[in-house]
Amino acid sequence: MNLFCPSFHSRASPRLLCTATQKKNGHGSEEEAEKPEQNAAEKVLVEEKTQLEEQLKEMTYKRALADTENLRTRSQKMMDDAKLYGIQGFCKDLLEVADILEKATESVPKEEVTSQNPHLKNLYDGLVMTEVQIQKVFTKHGLVKINPDGLKFDPYEHEALFHAPVEGKEPGTVAIVTKVGYKLHGRTLRPALVGVAKGP
Repeated sequence: MNLFCPSFHSRASPRLLCTATQKKNGHGSEEEAEKPEQNAAEKVLVEEKTQLEEQLKEMTYKRALADTENLRTRSQKMMDDAKLYGIQGFCKDLLEVADILEKATESVPKEEVTSQNPHLKNLYDGLVMTEVQIQKVFTKHGLVKINPDGLKFDPYEHEALFHAPVEGKEPGTVAIVTKVGYKLHGRTLRPALVGVAKGP
């Protein structure tokens, strides 16, 4: 048998070539099918990573902005408080002067304040005017008197010196004020010293 017979080659070669081509084409199509899927998945991951990084940057920026705003607000409040309550030490010292002035006014015998006793009358009128003026100055600077006679006892504004049954006074109310208190811009600077009525 002639191996170089044209009929043999014509029958064998196309079949072998066709099989090889099919194998090659089949293998190539699998790789080509996998590559677009892999590229698409990588692209999705890259996009997600980029979005997460952007979100992280935005959240970090917002957090820093919020912290800065909180710090600014706290600093502003501290400055405002310093302006409002920076004079409280001075006010406490002035309260002692106001107390002495009030006691001096109360100690003048009212029955002797007449036109027949002009010196005492002038002294008393001067004390009253001074007391009125000092209270105006206090009010101008946010310092308000607390005189809770007959009001319900409030531990934030009053300091109880004693509890006793008092006729005509409801239990838990202020029966006697021994020393008036003061508030500075709504904050108790000095509590009123009081006696509280209690039930029998």
